[in-house]
Amino acid sequence: MSTQIDLIRRWVRPEVRGLKAYHVPNASGLIKLDAMENPFSWPKELVEEWLGSLREVTLNRYPDPSGKDLKLSLREAMAVPEDMDILLGNGSDELIQLILMAVAGANTKVLAPAPTFSMYRMIATFVGMEFATVPLLNHDFSLDLPAMIEAVQVMQPAVIFIAYPNNPTGNLFAEHDLCALLEAAPGVVVLDEAYHAFADSSFLSYLKRYDNLLVLRTLSKMGLAGLRIGTLIGAPSWLAEFDKIRLPYNINTLSQVSARFALAHHDVLKQQTEIICAERTRLSERLGALNGVIVYPSCANFILFRVPEGRAQSIFDGLLNRGVLIKSMHGSATQLENCLRVTVGTPHENDSFMDALTAVL
Repeated sequence: MSTQIDLIRRWVRPEVRGLKAYHVPNASGLIKLDAMENPFSWPKELVEEWLGSLREVTLNRYPDPSGKDLKLSLREAMAVPEDMDILLGNGSDELIQLILMAVAGANTKVLAPAPTFSMYRMIATFVGMEFATVPLLNHDFSLDLPAMIEAVQVMQPAVIFIAYPNNPTGNLFAEHDLCALLEAAPGVVVLDEAYHAFADSSFLSYLKRYDNLLVLRTLSKMGLAGLRIGTLIGAPSWLAEFDKIRLPYNINTLSQVSARFALAHHDVLKQQTEIICAERTRLSERLGALNGVIVYPSCANFILFRVPEGRAQSIFDGLLNRGVLIKSMHGSATQLENCLRVTVGTPHENDSFMDALTAVL
């Protein structure tokens, strides 16, 4: 009789068995600066108004399957070009999965620079596609364009993912490099603009120029992470194909109503973003003043920094012991040796982080 382990080995694909589940550490009681979340809540009066809008929701009915009213709010808030469409996902992760499911097949490949967002590789593996990377240049994490173009010519990837700004490095790649990549790519190029609110740069205006360009965004970094709403923006012909494999009712009613309410108060989200950007500058300057710490420029709501050789783990642990949780990037990629990443928090959280880091150093 087969044991449970025998059955798993027989039926679960080897590449899936070889994966590790996405790990989210317990942050109870800690200053949480590890997940690029907006640290600010809404004013009390706005919370009461939001709760009032939820009282009108009919939970016995299925949600709007396409989220048409939410799409209208997003179109206005994000200034989506008129002839482009929007597809909603349960976070941008689901949209990444839809794209790859639509093109997956024998010998289809996915390409990305590295280091980058880990879910590109994981989802490519889920759907049975080959995933390859081209290392970023060591000195400034910029694209190695000749190597990327060569990889495109050799691999002929169905999809290229580019995080813009890049996670975990925080930098924006040069526009002319991305345009060259779009012109060389045989398949679709997905510009993942998860951190666009902090970057003051976008490729939305390039959608009309390039038939193979899609722009991915999320509301998570703008203070709505709990709603899990991602948006894919592109030509209706592309999005119609992805929509065929989207599970019905993937955005629940509470998320749709809450997101529309938040976007109607976009000025509050914008003010919070401006504070985060100002704090990013202040935090970068304070980090840069520390002995032995190298700070990398960021256009996102987090900062990557390098600590003295061999001290990344002890510094991470020391911060944790002092009640501050950040992200250790050490060991995740060659270019990230001795690197840590901190999310920009509230002024108080940032000061607490700096006090703890100074003590540990």
